[in-house]
Amino acid sequence: MSSGALTIYQRGIRARNALWASFFLLGFAGIAWVPRIPEIKDSLGLSDGQFGLVLLGSTLGAIPGAQISGRLVHMHSSKLVIQISGVLLPIGVAIMGAADSVAVLLVGMFITGFSVAFMDIAINAQAVAVEKHTNGRWMSTFHGLWSVGAFGATLIGGLIANLVSPQTNLWLFAGLTFFAFLVSNTFLLSADIDGHLGEPDEVTESKIPLFGKESLVLWALGIGLMASLIPEGGSYEWSGILLQDHMGIGKGLNAAAATTFSLAMIASRLLGDKSFERWGYVNTVKYGGYIGGTVWGACLAVGIPLSASHQTWGLVIVCIGFAAAGIGIGPFFPAFNLAAASIPGVAPSVGLARIGLIAIAAYFAGPTLMGGIAEATSLPVAFAFPVLLFFVAGHQSKYIKVRKLN
Repeated sequence: MSSGALTIYQRGIRARNALWASFFLLGFAGIAWVPRIPEIKDSLGLSDGQFGLVLLGSTLGAIPGAQISGRLVHMHSSKLVIQISGVLLPIGVAIMGAADSVAVLLVGMFITGFSVAFMDIAINAQAVAVEKHTNGRWMSTFHGLWSVGAFGATLIGGLIANLVSPQTNLWLFAGLTFFAFLVSNTFLLSADIDGHLGEPDEVTESKIPLFGKESLVLWALGIGLMASLIPEGGSYEWSGILLQDHMGIGKGLNAAAATTFSLAMIASRLLGDKSFERWGYVNTVKYGGYIGGTVWGACLAVGIPLSASHQTWGLVIVCIGFAAAGIGIGPFFPAFNLAAASIPGVAPSVGLARIGLIAIAAYFAGPTLMGGIAEATSLPVAFAFPVLLFFVAGHQSKYIKVRKLN
């Protein structure tokens, strides 16, 4: 049956199913290199501080990626941008796998950072339209599938770490996601019903000033999203090094914290839409931030020093902390994104792009800042930074207002 013969609802359901796959692939490809970070860092002879600076390559790509994506989605369609990203992202991952120098790694990270941000804005704009056409809440579930993909990448990467090189690992992942994206992205909503111009019954702005009264709520949401994404990036990109270099955990098992974090975030996001319905968006984010941050910080403070004398117990306690962080942080990203796409008079893609410009760049810059703190103090001390941001996200929840479905 052609798309022309399908009702809008049926097209929405088909796009929902395709988005589940696309979110999964975005998480899988975007996190593909995480289990191999300690090896890549060591092979290039980088200190924590130097590696943190290298992570700026992703930041430099993410900033233009988020901004360009919002404009292109509004001008053309979210599907087109997602399809372009589906080609660029595997290329970036493959280049990182081939990195035999810092320069090559930086190129790969720039392309990967650009592609992740480029796709993120478009795929969330598409998700908002799918919710509208299916009259159902799927946003947290979509992000749950991203977490499933991220978990799959960390788990498989950790399991094969002793069997294949980082190059083989990343080239394999890049090839698989390239062809999978070609299939899944075919069934997304086309330009005629993807809402890229905003609501038909209201005038929407395609461009809003960076500063000004009309931008205040977007800045508030962007800060909340930033406080959500930096801990997420820090957990993935620094947890393996924390376990290996500061707790003496060997290769493969050093992915335990990132894997635990991923599993907890998967559960939290897959249940997130029901949590939003039961407790509301504001309370779900607020208490997730306050409780999650408290437990995570306490477990790190106890588990890391304990590992010097009781390594197994130290690892268990630290992983409990990462699990609490994953449960708490799960609903943050969907909630702040839905709020940005619900601002009257602002096209969803434009609102998403603006908070994305603030937050997605921070997602990549945060681990760099953690590297700087680690160089000045130590990595265990640097983890206090993402822990504190949980409380910031909880505080910013008061600005979340989500448009009701018809």
